[in-house]
Amino acid sequence: MIDIKKLRENPEIYRQACQNKGSNANVDLLLEHDIRLRQIQRQLQEIATEKNQTGKSIAKMKDDTQRQTAINRMSELKNQEKQLNDESEQLRPQIEQIMLSLPMPAHPNAPIGPDESGNIEVKRWGDVREFDFEPKDHITLGKDLGGIDVERGVKLSGSRNYVLTGDCALLHQAVLRLAHDLMVAKGFIPLTVPVLTREATFMGTGWFPEGKSQVYEIPTDELFLVGTAEVPATSLHMDEILSIEDLPIRYVAQSLCFRREAGAAGKDTYGLYRIHQFEKVEQVIICPYDLDQAEKWHQHMIANAEKILQMLNLPYRVVEICTGDMGLGKYRMFDIETYMPSRNDYCETHSASNFLDFQARRLNLRYRDQKGKVRYCITMNNTVIASPRIIIPLLELNQTEIGDIMIPEALQKYMHGKKCLKKN
Repeated sequence: MIDIKKLRENPEIYRQACQNKGSNANVDLLLEHDIRLRQIQRQLQEIATEKNQTGKSIAKMKDDTQRQTAINRMSELKNQEKQLNDESEQLRPQIEQIMLSLPMPAHPNAPIGPDESGNIEVKRWGDVREFDFEPKDHITLGKDLGGIDVERGVKLSGSRNYVLTGDCALLHQAVLRLAHDLMVAKGFIPLTVPVLTREATFMGTGWFPEGKSQVYEIPTDELFLVGTAEVPATSLHMDEILSIEDLPIRYVAQSLCFRREAGAAGKDTYGLYRIHQFEKVEQVIICPYDLDQAEKWHQHMIANAEKILQMLNLPYRVVEICTGDMGLGKYRMFDIETYMPSRNDYCETHSASNFLDFQARRLNLRYRDQKGKVRYCITMNNTVIASPRIIIPLLELNQTEIGDIMIPEALQKYMHGKKCLKKN
């Protein structure tokens, strides 16, 4: 949620943000409602003052005519008060609805564009392997290893589901453990978080209302399945006032993740790229409201994700996301895309987002600075690793001509010393 004071001071910035992010939020209507609500609040304060004064004077009045006049005035004031309160009750949800749909203005250096076509590559690492044989895709390789079973996954749970067995299940756990161990070694606090959380956590992190169609709901319990540990980890300190000495807070959380993939019918239906259930190691940072410090931590998170891919020797590129592709609440966003031979392209495996105080305002997540002033925090998050999506390039880029898979050295200690996965 944006700062209404900044909107009042410079509404044009938010009109431009709506245009840049493709939002139809009505800035002018919000301002109109806001002006009227503040007028009502002033009138209510004036009425309260007059009621207080009139009530005190009635007790001292001896003249019946004056007393009755004062009583009648009290009645008028109460009627006015009720009408204004009724109008206020109608305005508040309208203001809240627009506020929830109003985008965060993007970083000045963020590229402006309508969709992913406006994203800009900023870095590339590693060489894409050139095969001297016809390479197989990850599903074929996984089946030959006896490690990926899509048919039985669909039998159990429908489309976009799978079962990992044997060495592929070990490989899945190995990349998660490698990522988790790296982050703990870097000083991040490990969390085990619920994957069923309340609506307030989704509203607070900005997943609702915009992304509600992507989330699985458990209506009986009024709970929702998270699509990322960002939701519970960022919400952990909602409605709290932290001390400046406690910041920055750096969390790493591993969790199951669930996505309905609503609207993705017919898109990426083959393989493990776009699925309903996966596991992710997520990094979340909560820091003071300092733009320079936030930029430093944002780049730190990206470097952590890059480190994992370099340890796995997977070629990747870093892309800065444009305004039309970054989403409602993000101030600045980078994706890391890893090369996948079967898709003949670099494909998203990591996203790093800086929200400034957008999430913190919705979560009421604050801190007390050195002068004792209570301020909203800055929040940001980034994927450390997500699996089984990362298994796609791991299998495809490390295959031999006969279908064996060479295991990157960084993973071997998590694979019981195996250096190669043998085709069955």
